[in-house]
Order: sequence, then C-alpha cells, then structure tokens
Amino acid sequence: MKIEIVAYNIDSALKAQEGGADRIELCDSPGDGGTTPSHGTIEVIRQHLNIDVFVMIRPRGGDFHYNSYEYHAMKRDIFQCQKLSVDGVVFGILNPDGTIDKKRCRELIEKARPLKVTCHRAFDMTRDPFEALEDCIEVGFDRILTSGQQPKALQGADLIGELIKRAAGRIAIMPGSGVNEETVQDIVRKSGAREIHSAAVAYTASAMEYKNLAIAGMGSEEGSEFKLRTVDPQIVRNLRTLAEKA
Repeated sequence: MKIEIVAYNIDSALKAQEGGADRIELCDSPGDGGTTPSHGTIEVIRQHLNIDVFVMIRPRGGDFHYNSYEYHAMKRDIFQCQKLSVDGVVFGILNPDGTIDKKRCRELIEKARPLKVTCHRAFDMTRDPFEALEDCIEVGFDRILTSGQQPKALQGADLIGELIKRAAGRIAIMPGSGVNEETVQDIVRKSGAREIHSAAVAYTASAMEYKNLAIAGMGSEEGSEFKLRTVDPQIVRNLRTLAEKA
C-alpha cells in the first residue's frame, strides 16, 4: 500500500515523512484545492525529505481550462521543478466541453520527463470518466487522483473500483478526498485501490504571544491567523495500518 500525503507547508511535509508516508503532494492554497507552491518552499522541502516529492502544477484556483499565459506559467513551473530535483508533478487540463485537453497534457508530460506525472482531480470534472481514463493513458499519465467524481472518495468508491478494473494496470488509480481513519478501510475494500491520498490534517496553535483579536484571520476561515495547518504523523501511521488490513 502506497500512502501519499498532501502537504501545504514545510512542517506538513516533514511530519508526513515522520509518519512514514511514501510521498507527498506539495501544494499551496488549501482553500483553492491546491495551487503551485513557491520555488523556495519546494527547494527547502526537497533538501530535507528523502521520500518522493510531487509538486502541484496549477497556476490558480477555479476551473481547469487555462489561457495561454497560464499554460506558459505551468511549463515554467515544471522546468523549475526539474531543476530542483523533485520526483514528480501533478496537473490536469480540460477542454471547455469537459474532456481532457490531450494536446496540452501530452506536451506538459513530455516536458516533465523523466519526472513521474499524476493527473489530479481535474479528472473528476470530466464529462465521462471512462473516456477520460483512456485519454489519460493515451497521453502518458502515470497515475490518476480521483474521488470517483463525487465530493468524497467513499461516495465514489464503486466508480473508483471500476476505473481500476478498466485500467488493468495501464495506469495507477489513487482515491483521494475524505480519506481518513474512519473511511479508508471501506474505500480500499470497495475499490481495491493500492494507493491512497490523504491530508492527515492536524492544527497547531500559533506561537504568537500578542494577538490582535479584532482580526481573526487574513483569509476567509475564522480564526486561521492563530492556528497553523500541519500533518499528524500518527494519523499517517494509522492510515497505513488500516489500509493494509482492509
């Protein structure tokens, strides 16, 4: 069983490794579902982790149909990731009709090699998951991260299982979204997945002694200024144990 943990900051990445994760998906902006982290963050994490580091290549939140400027930014970010010696990149591009943009995805995959390449949950926004599966295989993705086109992977576990069967080893299918200690065994049993993606999220209190209580947070989440997102290493360990028993 392979365990991938999404990390939104340096501390999360270190805690994921401490918990025995096989790799991390490194992102920024959890409120957007993940965007590309800074090159400085990527470099520091690469220097301090000996597990695989996959980096999200996503120039903004919102949909997965990008203009030419955004597409160029994705190419530049992949180039920087190669220079920083990460192990893989994660992206997905769609056409307006809900199909995989095979031309652009193939171009980015070719530019990314020899890095491994995962198609992220843009897959879940496609019009036909089985059509998208074949398109992902055709253009050369190594893996698909999916919730089975549902809000949470447990709800989509039957579709994930069907995707795994149809893939027949041609591409890895990894459940993600809502994969936690309560759901992981049911997801693995229903889908037959051999890889899982989880946040294993925890929060720590801010080290700030002075707090301006008139401002709870600089973003939209109430109180976020005074709590820091991280990963709980024990949750990572528990996920592996539970998944392997399923």
